[in-house]
Amino acid sequence: MPSSPKAPAEQIDARLVRRLAGILNDTGLSEIEVEHDGLKIRVARTLTAAAPVAMAAPAFAAPPSPAPVAEPAAAPMPAPAAGDAVKSPMVGTVYLQPQPDTPSFVKVGDTVAEGQTLMIVEAMKTMNPIPAPRAGKILEIIVANGQPVEFGEPLAIIG
Repeated sequence: MPSSPKAPAEQIDARLVRRLAGILNDTGLSEIEVEHDGLKIRVARTLTAAAPVAMAAPAFAAPPSPAPVAEPAAAPMPAPAAGDAVKSPMVGTVYLQPQPDTPSFVKVGDTVAEGQTLMIVEAMKTMNPIPAPRAGKILEIIVANGQPVEFGEPLAIIG
């Protein structure tokens, strides 16, 4: 008698989910998704330090929209510097200097020209320069050297 194939939920390897959650903790990423043989596993964590969540879905299913999370009461945040945010065009690791032990590309207070390299985002072993979208003064550098960044995350403010 042939055995019936297992449903995707029965094929989830708990060790894999734990390894994915470990990757989230080690890298500081907010979510990771793996797909193999029609089984998709997404492990995500909320910014409020909740436990990682694992979900399995067929490859053709749309990702679920996150439920609204109540923000805990916190001290007022300082107002962001007035100016234009330079946002990360990709997920990767940001580097503020061209080589270790060399000066940063720019620092707060520097005047930059349009197209001048502000920092580098490494993605898949490729160094991608992040150019200034316009001329101006660096009002704030929001990220730290070696910090993982997400797509669209603000990196610096140009005034």
